[in-house]
Amino acid sequence: MKVTVRAADPAEHAVLGEIIAEAYLGDGLLDGPRDPYLLKLRAVEQRAAEAEVLVAVAPEGAVLGGVTYVPPGAPWCDIAGPDEAEFRMLAVARAGRGRGAGEALVRACIERARSADGVRALVLSTQPAMLPARRIYRRLGFLRTPERDWEPVPGLRLMTFRLDLEASS
Repeated sequence: MKVTVRAADPAEHAVLGEIIAEAYLGDGLLDGPRDPYLLKLRAVEQRAAEAEVLVAVAPEGAVLGGVTYVPPGAPWCDIAGPDEAEFRMLAVARAGRGRGAGEALVRACIERARSADGVRALVLSTQPAMLPARRIYRRLGFLRTPERDWEPVPGLRLMTFRLDLEASS
């Protein structure tokens, strides 16, 4: 199936926010429907104003998922250094999984990072339970950086990965 990745249209922000929230809830990555992180997951309009929100779209036009690409120094950076871009909140709707949407979104982030001046690496944080996503990261050349693992809240340990753009050209 051919998946297209493009900037999210403002009319898609609410739909994408729900796709991301439902993916995190459905995969058991949150503490339930009252988890405060849901507000951030649904804040697509805010992310689009401060970073770049991308969507994966099926040929018939349905939004399958999305990701937030964060250039160096942008407010949505969690772990990126001055010469690193980051991506966050990668999620694909259950109905869209297995169709290449997740990998297409990660590849789009890699392309953006490669084309940006001064960006030497692309980094990300992920939960240990996100096994399908981790398979994509490894397949595309990301390496584990356990020395950068961190806890955004006590008890939630995030694993980190880095793609050296100079070595993977």
